[in-house]
Amino acid sequence: MITDDGRELWTSASGRGEPILCCHGGPGLWDMFGTLDLGPRFRLLRWDQRGAGRSEPRGPYTLDRMVADVDAVREWHGLDRVPVLGHSWGAHLGLLYALARPERVSALVYVSGVGLGHDWHAEFERNFERVLGDRHPRWAELRAMERDEAEERELAVLQWTADFVAEGSRRAEAMATPWFPLNYEANALLSEEMRARPEEELISACRSLRVPTLIVDGLADNRPRWAVDSLEHALPSVTRVRLPGVGHVPWLEAPEEFRAAVADFLDGRADSSP
Repeated sequence: MITDDGRELWTSASGRGEPILCCHGGPGLWDMFGTLDLGPRFRLLRWDQRGAGRSEPRGPYTLDRMVADVDAVREWHGLDRVPVLGHSWGAHLGLLYALARPERVSALVYVSGVGLGHDWHAEFERNFERVLGDRHPRWAELRAMERDEAEERELAVLQWTADFVAEGSRRAEAMATPWFPLNYEANALLSEEMRARPEEELISACRSLRVPTLIVDGLADNRPRWAVDSLEHALPSVTRVRLPGVGHVPWLEAPEEFRAAVADFLDGRADSSP
């Protein structure tokens, strides 16, 4: 598909049921929802965000532009209104889209997001080093050096290994297959813009959001879950599901529980938004 500023984005649809628009993590990564199974009642609308994966490797990379791209994907698939499911950074992108275009979002599923503030990083880094254990020195070595493509992939696999409670290496390898270059420019620019927006400003905006929202946390996620509390408290219509013994990618570690949480929420809440 082509955006209004002429950028080519990769997108696909799978399944025959109710459409749900998926926003992947990053920023600067690609769609990894090929492993997401919500059952036959849903049709997954997937896409690679601007500058990443199979999409054209060109910016600009701003939050407003990324939100506009979400809207373009929705429109390209011919939908007036759709549930949006976002994971990690994609959860924040889905939230920003719901805040900007609430009339286009029937429900928001906010999976493993990191909340509205930025004071969670220090705890995350401690958790990450602890979980990675004796593999952390190699991760630090790779992080500090100039890397070729094989070393870039090795670094990513090591980092993603810590996102899982069990079988982390195998699952991280699967996430890195197929492999695409990481877009560090998009990551840096979008992360900087996110840090510049005060938490209180986002809290104030969320208080007026009438889109029903499901927050899904894996309680063993390295990213501290208290970081999401201010979002939960600000939203007028929110359900929160906490999955014990689950890391950052809950649909892989607790697929049945995750599928049930999303289906139950959309059955009970999606039609209640204005």
